[in-house]
Amino acid sequence: QVQLVESGGGLVQAGGSLRLSCAASGRTFSRYAMGWFRQAPGKERQFVAAISRNTFSTYYVDSVKGRFTISRDNAKNMVYLQMNSLKPEDTAVYYCAANPLGSDYALRSRYDYWGQGTQVTVSS
Repeated sequence: QVQLVESGGGLVQAGGSLRLSCAASGRTFSRYAMGWFRQAPGKERQFVAAISRNTFSTYYVDSVKGRFTISRDNAKNMVYLQMNSLKPEDTAVYYCAANPLGSDYALRSRYDYWGQGTQVTVSS
C-alpha cells in the first residue's frame, strides 16, 4: 500500500512557476508508475503527466507539453511536477497518484492510490 501527500501548491501570477512535490510512503514506491492529475471546479479530473517506474519515461497531456516536467527520485520516494509559464487555465487542484500496472497512464482507473490534492491558482 502507498500513501501519498502533495505539497507546493499556491497562488501565482500568469507566467510564473511552481514546483509540486509528492511524498510517498512504503518500500515499494519504485514498483509504481506515478502520475499527476488535476481537477478544476465543475470539471472532470484530467490527466496531466506520468512517469514510468524504472526507465523514467515521461508522458504529458498536450496542453502542458513544453511547460511542465515530471520527475521522480526513487531513493527519496518523491515525485515532482515542475510547472513553468503557468496560465489561468492551469488553475485546479492537483493530485498525485500511483499506478501499479505501469501502463495506460492517462486512465484514472489505472491508479490505485491518490493523495489529498494541492490547490494551484494562477491569476491573470
